[in-house]
Amino acid sequence: MELNKNKIKLLASIGLIAAAVMWGFGFIVVKDSLDFIPPVYMLAFRFTLASAGLGIVFHKRIFKINKKNVKSGLILGILLYISYLLQTIGCQYTTAGKNAFITTIYVVIVPFLYWAMSKKKPDIYCVVSAFMAIAGIGLLSLTSDLTVNIGDVLTFLCGIGFALHLIYISKYSKGQDPIILTLLQIFTAAVLSWITAPFIDGGFPSHIVDTDPVIAILYLGIGATMITFLLQNIGQKYVEPSTAAVLLSMESVFGVIFSVTLLGEVLTTKMLVGCALIFTAVIMAETKFDFAKFAVKKRSEKNA
Repeated sequence: MELNKNKIKLLASIGLIAAAVMWGFGFIVVKDSLDFIPPVYMLAFRFTLASAGLGIVFHKRIFKINKKNVKSGLILGILLYISYLLQTIGCQYTTAGKNAFITTIYVVIVPFLYWAMSKKKPDIYCVVSAFMAIAGIGLLSLTSDLTVNIGDVLTFLCGIGFALHLIYISKYSKGQDPIILTLLQIFTAAVLSWITAPFIDGGFPSHIVDTDPVIAILYLGIGATMITFLLQNIGQKYVEPSTAAVLLSMESVFGVIFSVTLLGEVLTTKMLVGCALIFTAVIMAETKFDFAKFAVKKRSEKNA
């Protein structure tokens, strides 16, 4: 029984890392496709493909949807839509690497939002990591004249949205079917994208059917949305929120690696220091650098 439980946790963790890899590559795909597809229409296609794929694969579960699922799915879907809207538009004005790393600030923000919602005060590690993350974002985003790119600001705001999304996924996934929640939230995001796209992006981009972005949309819809959110929602059912946050935050590392190797983006020394500060802040916020205590906790869980 204990062995099966540990195997499930291991598989869930591997799934979360796989999601981080696919999201990291997704930053590159989005950045490369924005020249051909307006951002909100990109989201509309992305979420529609993902929800359609989920609906086909798990069509039997649709008949099991209840009012509680619908309410939770709507909340998660609204948060998902807002977060991705800010992130995708932000990617138009900043690099894929910076977009990936600044997005990861949600891991540091989670304890503070949780404090506001539950009155549970974050520890000193979270406070210090927050200041480190702010310093890292400054080094990563500020230009020589101390101005901040609008894309960086939008990406930071999307990080707040993803922090809220992470908290509510942890809240809702414990007592509900994660696949149903994934389907409902992605479907909600798709509907919101189609409703707002004409107002934000203008007319329908019919030209995309004749260009390479079709492949990009397929990857974003099936790989970086349908599969990744299934892995996230299922993984968070078996992995603690703090551990899930650390594993998912690796998307920033993969995002930078892919942006440098595939897009030829250049990272200055100042930006590398900023990335290092943000990554260290993320690890500090979740592990407290107390790996001995972490090992004891794992042993106690195993013997429980």
